[in-house]
Amino acid sequence: MKKTGSDRTEKSGQKQPSYAHRFFRKSDLPEKSNREKMVAGEFYSALDRELILLRWRAQRLCRKINRFSTMPFYPLKKYYLKKLFGRCGTDAYIEPPFHCDYGFNISVGDYFYANTGCVFLDVTPITVGDHVMLGPHVQLYAATHPLSPEIRLTGQECGAPITIGNNVWIGGNTVIQPGVTIGDNTVIGAGSVVTKDIPANAVAYGNPCRVRKTL
Repeated sequence: MKKTGSDRTEKSGQKQPSYAHRFFRKSDLPEKSNREKMVAGEFYSALDRELILLRWRAQRLCRKINRFSTMPFYPLKKYYLKKLFGRCGTDAYIEPPFHCDYGFNISVGDYFYANTGCVFLDVTPITVGDHVMLGPHVQLYAATHPLSPEIRLTGQECGAPITIGNNVWIGGNTVIQPGVTIGDNTVIGAGSVVTKDIPANAVAYGNPCRVRKTL
């Protein structure tokens, strides 16, 4: 009976290298760009030329969106929102002023509404469902800095994605921290600081934000 590769591995007690590793060394594999590292939530340099140009692009588009603040200019505003965001659902609307870092990491669903002064720091994906309402000055922070002072001095940054489900209402002046997920139909009270996941069908508020009752 012919022995298989797995039989030889079991007898030798050593794991055999994969097929790919017989031809490629780790040093031969292409290094990730800073943009790829950023989106993946890894340490990256925000001073990378590509990222600087992308932030300038987002700033220009945000200025155009904020300029067209009245209803007669809504078609133009919608056009620029679709250019800025990775996904922009049906009848999404944002009151000016609005600011984001890159835009392409933001996905908002149908009938999304954000009141004035909202800020999305989208170094990693920010995903918002359908029928979501944000009060004034809601801040979504998918960006952060290393806790280690030594690493922080190198200028490296990182982040973690934010996910907001469908039919969520978030009160004004709420801050949502990196890595947070908020479930469907949940209400977040004004002035909350959301540091951990909030389940679906809940009313939550406070600093730190906690579930106060279920719906």
